[in-house]
Amino acid sequence: MSIRLRFAPSPTGNLHVGNIRTALMNWLFALRQGGQVLLRIDDTDLARSTKAYEEGIQRDLTWLGLRWDEKANQSARFAAYEAAAQKLKDAGLLYPAYETEDELERKRKIAQATNKPPVYDRAALKLTDADRTKLESEGRKPHWRYKLSGKRRDWVDLVRGPQSIDTASLSDPVLIREDGAFLYTLPSVVDDVDFKITHIVRGEDHVTNSGVQIEIFEALGGEMPAFGHFPLLVGADGNALSKRIGSLGVGELAGEGYEPMTLLSHLAKIGTSDPVEARSTIAQLADEFAFEKIGRAPARFDPEDLKRVNAALLHQMDYAAVKDRLAALNADRGETFWNAVRANLVLLPDVQAYARIVDGPIEPVVADPSFASAAAEVLPSGAYDATTWQAFTNAVKEKTGAKGKALFMPLRQALTGMDHGPEMAALFPLIGEERARKRLKGERA
Repeated sequence: MSIRLRFAPSPTGNLHVGNIRTALMNWLFALRQGGQVLLRIDDTDLARSTKAYEEGIQRDLTWLGLRWDEKANQSARFAAYEAAAQKLKDAGLLYPAYETEDELERKRKIAQATNKPPVYDRAALKLTDADRTKLESEGRKPHWRYKLSGKRRDWVDLVRGPQSIDTASLSDPVLIREDGAFLYTLPSVVDDVDFKITHIVRGEDHVTNSGVQIEIFEALGGEMPAFGHFPLLVGADGNALSKRIGSLGVGELAGEGYEPMTLLSHLAKIGTSDPVEARSTIAQLADEFAFEKIGRAPARFDPEDLKRVNAALLHQMDYAAVKDRLAALNADRGETFWNAVRANLVLLPDVQAYARIVDGPIEPVVADPSFASAAAEVLPSGAYDATTWQAFTNAVKEKTGAKGKALFMPLRQALTGMDHGPEMAALFPLIGEERARKRLKGERA
């Protein structure tokens, strides 16, 4: 059997961290199984869907390294949905209902007041042809509901294990609105059948939908896919994601300097039994992926943890992998410079501050001018190398008697303008004698 999954975003906004996690789960399983992923653009809402958002979705997935095998737009498949709807109507499974939203709300309130479940009472099924004609003559247009069997639907979920949905506890779902627009459920099932989707992997907020979709799959004669529903994201404190974090987009994270593999590594590992650690390739994430590793508790998305993972990736990254991006940041000072500063980076744009230390000008911090002056007197002349810093600090120690933090901190502050940073033994040769001498004198250089 050919494994086929799908990622189905709506082009009504940008991809955010929750969307990306859903996409990633599908891609990792497909890669591990040697399967394929369909990128399905759910653009049946013609009023809200835009090509700009669709292009943004594709651009973000490409930046992340998630390549799809096939792409389809639902807006090009209305004929298929109409045919499926007619098949369900002919089978007596799709029926017209005429209640307004206000009337339905009153029914829900009455049910709740009498301690009954707020399930649609199927009053529309009792309408005669004359009743329907009268309602339509009054200007009412029907919405179309799917007639559930009332049976229990069972499946073994890839994440949650054995699942059971009693469709008698559900309202007959509306598949087509009064204006003729298709809601999510029917087009989704039709596409899954036509594109031979074998596995549907999504958030656990769709568990109840699965009971409905199973019935529609059967009614349309489609092959039943396997279902996998993973827990949703929460914030670091265990509560629902804040609006700001929950809406974090790929473009925003890329703009801040996060690496694609940072986001993928973090989202692949949170909520699983694996440690949340950086991985350098999607293939490695796929090799380590298993539904059995996904826990039942919500996955915690922690921006601080994201920074930690990003830092770990940068610290092991070779110069060749970042050379072009360093140039774009005007911070390419060669491989020696990169190797000297990468261990101190959290986000790649942080490198700009260290490039300024090397090139100047910076404002030196000279708290004790007499100490700095004494250090300048023993500053080595000529070209510096990896041994120069130790020789220099030994000379300053001998001249001033300073040692430990009292020796190293004022030298770092004067030479870099910072209290901390990369190893001075590596930075000192890049700063050079001329700038070092000026900075020890308190001059901007």
